[in-house]
Order: sequence, then C-alpha cells, then structure tokens
Amino acid sequence: VDEPTLNAIRVVPRHLFIDEALASRAYEDTALPIGHGQTISQPWVVARMTEAVLQVAPKRVLEVGTGSGYQAAILGALGLEVYTVERIGDLLRQARKRFRALGMNIRTKHDDGRVGWAEHGPFDAIVVTAAAPALVDALIEQLAEGGRLVAPVGGPGAQSLVQLDRKADGSIEQHVLAPVTFVPLLSGMLD
Repeated sequence: VDEPTLNAIRVVPRHLFIDEALASRAYEDTALPIGHGQTISQPWVVARMTEAVLQVAPKRVLEVGTGSGYQAAILGALGLEVYTVERIGDLLRQARKRFRALGMNIRTKHDDGRVGWAEHGPFDAIVVTAAAPALVDALIEQLAEGGRLVAPVGGPGAQSLVQLDRKADGSIEQHVLAPVTFVPLLSGMLD
C-alpha cells in the first residue's frame, strides 16, 4: 500500500465508525456490520480502492454508498474534495456526525447513489462501495476525462473489484484488481 494511503488509514480512527460493542475489533482486517444490513469494508479493501484512485491524482471524488463514512473520511484525510451519497438516511446522519467530530468538510447527500451527483460532476474519481451486476452507466457518465472509477462488480458471492479509466480521447479501459465481497448496490431511498 502506498505511503499516503497508509498515513490516512493511521490518521482516521476506524473505531469511531463502528458500534461501541464492536470497538475491540475495529483494527482487525475484516468487514464489520454497521446496521441496516450494511458493513464497513475491510481495511485492505479500503486501502486498495483508495490507492487505485490516488494513481490518477484526483481533486474531486464522488463516493457512492457513504455507509459508516470511513472510506469518505480516508479520502478526506488525503485532502481530496469528497462528495458522498447514501440511500439510508439513518446511516448518513451518523456519518455526518462523525465527519463533524473529525473536522472534515465532506459534502453529503441522501439519495439513490446509482444516480450519482451530476450537478457536482464531472469527478476525477468515483468510488462505489456496494456491488452491482454491471457498472452503472449514470456513474460512468459523471467521470471526467483522465478519471478513474473503482467499483465491485458481480452478483452475491462472486465479485471483482474493477477499475475503469476514461482516457483523454473518451475511450474506456477496464481492469480487474482483485476478488472482493461487498453488500449489493440497491436503488431507492430509506429514511
């Protein structure tokens, strides 16, 4: 893992992003439940996604699926301009409190993440923290030239972390980074 990513992981206290009952497990390399059938991703997955995004030297990043807020906080700790969308209102309210407590200026929106956040696009990087059977076109459209989207793709059980690059000529290149397991990317909104 690159040095900036490691530093961000050191600086952002993961135990603040999970339930106190699980705090003793905060620094294990494992996904943990955060309620509403959602999880906080394994640190190695957060590191891998962050590292992939940093390779394109982004300024403005969209995260789809705020969840606990941990991935957004890591991106924020790297000095990036972070926009994050979450469909579950309760999770978003908790994440906002954490961002405030850490003094982070992360822009948040309660919405269906599958539509992205077009009015703030295009984005230099997009990080999707839930798996869909295929990459979502609406999100690819919000990716800037020279930008990179990193997302888990696949059904329950067998997913791959996919990196998609939009080249300066508008063409798209795709690579598989690693096998992963994520919760599904769902549509609609919940309070």
